[in-house]
Amino acid sequence: MRQNRRIASYALNKDAVAHAKRLIDARQYVVRSRWQDVQPRAREQNAFLKAHSFADYALWHLGLTEGADDETKARYAFVYGDLRRLHRMGLIACHYRAAEWRHKEIELAAHELLQYLDARIARP
Repeated sequence: MRQNRRIASYALNKDAVAHAKRLIDARQYVVRSRWQDVQPRAREQNAFLKAHSFADYALWHLGLTEGADDETKARYAFVYGDLRRLHRMGLIACHYRAAEWRHKEIELAAHELLQYLDARIARP
């Protein structure tokens, strides 16, 4: 028997999109990386939160989990960087995962950020 699992709903974090663009403009990005090796794990997330606010933490996530409390890690989804720099592979992972689960607004934002980054990389 197949179980119906409830899929989380996400709102686009527009502040995170703006932050990602600022990082790109400031050349604070990594073009090639193995996302599985550099994406922040619980240890890195907890260390970041000891030194920063949840508002700062939120800037690294394109999605806001609907129904989750603001001051919890569960509130934030679709991380695109290592909490220091944006990673192109992080954006690709966000795009892929959002497309897979039909989170259209986040999928489109990740796609637009990829285009923005690629245009910036192409400029001398």
